[in-house]
Amino acid sequence: MKILQILPELNAGGVERGTLEIARALVAEGHDSLVVSNGGRLVSELEAAGSRHIELPVHRKSLFSLLQVMRLRRVFEKEKPDIVHARSRVPGWIVWLALRCMDAKARPHFVTTVHGFYSINFYSAIMARGERVIAVSHCIRDYISQNYPKTPVAAIRVIPRGVELAELPRGFTPDAAWLKIWTPAQPQLAGKAVLLLPGRITRLKGHEDFFAMITGLKAAGVPAHGLVVGDTHARKKAYMGELRASVERLGLKDDVTFLGHRGDIREIMAVADIVYCLSVQPESFGRTTLEAFAIGKPVVGYDHGGVAEQLRELFPVGAVPLRDVDGLVKTTAMILRTKAIPGVVGEPFTKEAMCAATLEVYRELVPGK
Repeated sequence: MKILQILPELNAGGVERGTLEIARALVAEGHDSLVVSNGGRLVSELEAAGSRHIELPVHRKSLFSLLQVMRLRRVFEKEKPDIVHARSRVPGWIVWLALRCMDAKARPHFVTTVHGFYSINFYSAIMARGERVIAVSHCIRDYISQNYPKTPVAAIRVIPRGVELAELPRGFTPDAAWLKIWTPAQPQLAGKAVLLLPGRITRLKGHEDFFAMITGLKAAGVPAHGLVVGDTHARKKAYMGELRASVERLGLKDDVTFLGHRGDIREIMAVADIVYCLSVQPESFGRTTLEAFAIGKPVVGYDHGGVAEQLRELFPVGAVPLRDVDGLVKTTAMILRTKAIPGVVGEPFTKEAMCAATLEVYRELVPGK
């Protein structure tokens, strides 16, 4: 098969990572893999693994992007891919319009992946128009069916995102060199339960609930320290100021540490006692929580979205009703007291399972190959 994946850019994120993983799987099985994007720092990694990259400015949410329709059609006519797999809305529309310009007999098959709970409108509807529509979780499948009823149920395939278990072995322990730097740099953690909230610094990630939980644990006599790990976008600097002020107001200055962006999240999860996902809006999947589960860490999260699906499968006691801070306190105390551990991550939550299922979707459309 010759498969062309298209996405806005190749910098960082779950969509980009999934694109690279499918590209590697295609090459490993002897297929031709092409990726179209506006470029980015992951292009060299993509090409080193045997795929080709075609740079087109398909990333802008503007009418300018429509100028790429004819250029993309020429790419299709030259490369003759069997399938074009769109992973984002702007590229999805460019692909759709380019395909409409082609002779039906020469037209590649069209596949989409719905990676999130997009706003419900005409613009987002393109992601439900694929001949096959991949949903990254069951809740995303339900979102598609409820909001885009013209999409045939038979066209939707649920394929959860997967983690590389070799990189996230159960029981993972940071090496001595890392610990030698970490331990003296974080003396405030000594003798405390380490509670980790990873994720971007935005109003949707539940930081205020996390702080309220720590306040409740202190009142209950549970020695705990909260770690907040995550990048702060330039437009969110003011919100970070609000969070720091909230910590001061609650008297948690000695109980919460902001670590900012870190490249060693696996190691930090390994030294944490519990990892949290407190997004007030449902996550479409939740890769970070799955990574925590993979190394054997308990996860406490709100019982909605894709994270709830993971919790039900791997750690039901970690599910807490939305915005139930008292429930967070009680669940955390119980896990610390009982040393509860999650189940072992396996199919369908592995990278290998995700890649195999995706390639099977491609084969459905080109069975002769």
